[in-house]
Amino acid sequence: HYHHCDGVGVDAVLSPELVESVVIVASEKGEVGIHLAEHAFALLLALTRGVHTALREPDFRLREPIRKEQRELWEQTLGIVGFGGTGRAVARRALGFGMRVVAVDIEDVPPEPGVQAIWKPAPLYDLLGMSDVVVMGLPLTKATHHLFTRDLFRRMQRHAILINVTRGEIVYGEDLMTALEEGLIWGVGLDVTDPEPLPAEHALWRHPRAVVTPHTAGGSPRRA
Repeated sequence: HYHHCDGVGVDAVLSPELVESVVIVASEKGEVGIHLAEHAFALLLALTRGVHTALREPDFRLREPIRKEQRELWEQTLGIVGFGGTGRAVARRALGFGMRVVAVDIEDVPPEPGVQAIWKPAPLYDLLGMSDVVVMGLPLTKATHHLFTRDLFRRMQRHAILINVTRGEIVYGEDLMTALEEGLIWGVGLDVTDPEPLPAEHALWRHPRAVVTPHTAGGSPRRA
């Protein structure tokens, strides 16, 4: 059940039925996202298991505070915004963690083994509202520049985690900090930032619910 979806990628394609199913509405740009997808999960797991806290302050007294914040990926909903090679690689790994996967893009793709694809028109807001984790898989274009602002953060769940390993300027940095401080979202894992490079004194480097790496997700022995 595939249909071409015309229009802006963030306006396409999710329905209420998605919570109980794995849904792909997507574009395939080639198998280029392995290292980006692994890095996305490195950031995500650092947050969900409290690894970032343990590394910042190695002290056994943090055992209980860390345990109180821990969560599992099992049966959580992962929303992927932009489903090219990176998004597809993220989805495959998410299935291995037992997550439900929903995704949105403007292009058609071949079916993914073991993944049920459903195409029904609905806004990006639906994806954000149902996702426990949101992963950015978009390229940076005129249409996606500062796409994620306060309006979209307000649509997300208060316990949600945002992961971005593609391009920093897709997410408006000032609104991201406000969303974190006001509790519109729980946490962020970023390999790319707005601005980039992120100044050494920037609060994101030390925020208790943030993990930032200095644009290192592209590192791979596959690359020359």
